[in-house]
Amino acid sequence: MTRITQYAWTRVVSGAAAFVLLSLLVAPLAWADQAQDARQLVEKARLTFESFQADPHMGPSLNGLVRRAKGVMIFPQVLRGAFFLGAAGGNGVFLARARESGVWSGPAFYTLGQASFGFQAGGDAAEAVVVALTDRGVQALLRTSAKLGANASVAVGPVGIGAEAASANLSADLVSYTRNKGLYAGVSIEGAAVVARDEWNRSYYGKAVTPADILIQRDVSNPDSAELIAAVARVGGGSASAHGAAAQAK
Repeated sequence: MTRITQYAWTRVVSGAAAFVLLSLLVAPLAWADQAQDARQLVEKARLTFESFQADPHMGPSLNGLVRRAKGVMIFPQVLRGAFFLGAAGGNGVFLARARESGVWSGPAFYTLGQASFGFQAGGDAAEAVVVALTDRGVQALLRTSAKLGANASVAVGPVGIGAEAASANLSADLVSYTRNKGLYAGVSIEGAAVVARDEWNRSYYGKAVTPADILIQRDVSNPDSAELIAAVARVGGGSASAHGAAAQAK
């Protein structure tokens, strides 16, 4: 091997080693940022849910639906007209209730997006709570990617006088409540794409997991979600997940 070839080869090896070292240093930082973002989203989701359920216009009907719900998905902010790409549109969390025990678990992280979301009237962003009333609705949301209305039927949640009685007759798989700048928007999420955020799920739980791993098998838990789960359990009945200690000990 000539001296020039040896020099070039040394440069290649050194460059590759530097790249690997940089990757090892940057990856934990990226995970830490995602985990922090996920924790903040969980807290925002709790505040959004508590605000919705205390709202005199939508709270009574929403609370009635959550009491018979099989799952609840919460999006603290959905940007108007944002098309799903990376983190655009809106990030949210999904909690599910065990069929036999009634125990709530989660959250699993998702992104919601649609080419034209319909929030043109009254502002640039909205909050949304989606209640899954059927097993079909839960299974649709457990997909890594689902189109609402195609994989599960969607209805807009009733509000105002008579809303609680009207909610008792709803038979849709999913019922959505949206609020725009503090006012009920009455916007349907039908046609929106819901996509699992695998990187956030991995960062939040410390390993690669699917929504089914989190919500059905309950292989993982995170104590940071305790207040959110408790808030949903207070309205929906049942209890917060009791498997946390066992999951963390695995």
